Amino acid sequence: MKNTIFKFGIYGLLTSTVLFLSALSFGGDLSFGAQEIIGYSTMVLSLSFIFFGIKHYRDNVNNGVVSFGKAFLIGLLIAILVGIGIGVADYIYTTVINPNFATDYLDKSLKTLQETLTPEAYEIKKAELTQQMQDYGSSSFMAFLMFATVVMIGVVISIISAFILQRKK
Repeated sequence: MKNTIFKFGIYGLLTSTVLFLSALSFGGDLSFGAQEIIGYSTMVLSLSFIFFGIKHYRDNVNNGVVSFGKAFLIGLLIAILVGIGIGVADYIYTTVINPNFATDYLDKSLKTLQETLTPEAYEIKKAELTQQMQDYGSSSFMAFLMFATVVMIGVVISIISAFILQRKK
């Protein structure tokens, strides 16, 4: 089981890291909405290794049998490895490649809000967002948030994959 988890987890980790850093490095001119879509697509694509890892374990390692619990565990551990890849990539991006990411994101968000809100509502929202960025805008916290997001999506994919692939004797 360990070999399957490491093999497919490393595939997902490498895929996520390469796609995530590529999208952030070369997609800088895209809107944050487009970058968000690319980011979630990267996560789901990288987490698809959960399904293939469980299927590989069932068919090639465990004689065509896998319980829901074992399948879920395999998927969860693969998701954690993929989450580590995206978390590390996010940390590298926000500390090395674009250390001004938090400030840039805040500035673009405020510009969008200024165009859509009344001046009074804008000032209130500006104060809220500025405080949030001061509280939660560190590279470490953003990397952890990416890790947690990937693992949560990975849990869902693991549950679905375990239901589809479980096979008892």
